Amino acid sequence: MGADIKKLKGRIRSIDSTLHLTKAMGLVASSKIRRANEAMNAAREYSDAARQIVETLAAEQACRRNKYLRRPEDTSSRRVVVVIAGDRGLAGGYNAGIFRTLRDGDFGGAELIPIGKKACDKLGEGYSSAETFGFEQAKELSDRLCELFAEEKTDCVEVLCTEYINMMTQHPRIVRLFPLETKEGEGGGSDAVTVFEPSEEEVLNTFMPDYVAGVLTALVRESFASEVAARRVAMDNAGKNAQQMIDDLKLEYNRARQSIITQEITEIVAGAGES
Repeated sequence: MGADIKKLKGRIRSIDSTLHLTKAMGLVASSKIRRANEAMNAAREYSDAARQIVETLAAEQACRRNKYLRRPEDTSSRRVVVVIAGDRGLAGGYNAGIFRTLRDGDFGGAELIPIGKKACDKLGEGYSSAETFGFEQAKELSDRLCELFAEEKTDCVEVLCTEYINMMTQHPRIVRLFPLETKEGEGGGSDAVTVFEPSEEEVLNTFMPDYVAGVLTALVRESFASEVAARRVAMDNAGKNAQQMIDDLKLEYNRARQSIITQEITEIVAGAGES
């Protein structure tokens, strides 16, 4: 019985140590949530505004044959996929969801460009931190992706990332960068409102890398906000489970200790009766 009590005390200490770790990681995640959400919302605003400009330009007759607006008949053979995962683990199903989507999806033969330490560990060299991925890195990657599509070295560029819905819900999703998903419209209809100098096509060619960089930045920041939220929820759940285990083990420990005390009293009483 004494050995059982010693074992229980060891388990309680071990789980208590885990509880302190989950609380610390939960606090770190909590401190990052506000900044991550602010960065995500700011990047979304820029991306949405840039998308409106691209849609306006794409509707212009002068841009119909632009290199960035080509429509390949087959977008499944030559593909580039940017994969955004987390920098750390212990974030619930965040990273697992990305890699499960990658495994189950039809990405055979695609060139994979990882962003985030977990993605780099699994897929090879890339951008090792999603948290510090900024516009400069996004512009560097954007220039490469735009060049690949404009020179017809690839027919499809996609981003595998995570959509932030709320603190409790985040889902993997695939966002297509090329071919551009623009609204169909009648060219020239916007000339009375917007005038592009020196020309619509030249503005589109100049602006496209910045547009793609803005979209990449927004998607990475949204994915990072999802990672932080998932980790906060995961650590809260782990903390609650650890505390429940400690409570159960303490109850078992007290019962075992009480049993020993009762046995000792019984032996003392019995010994006194025999004397």
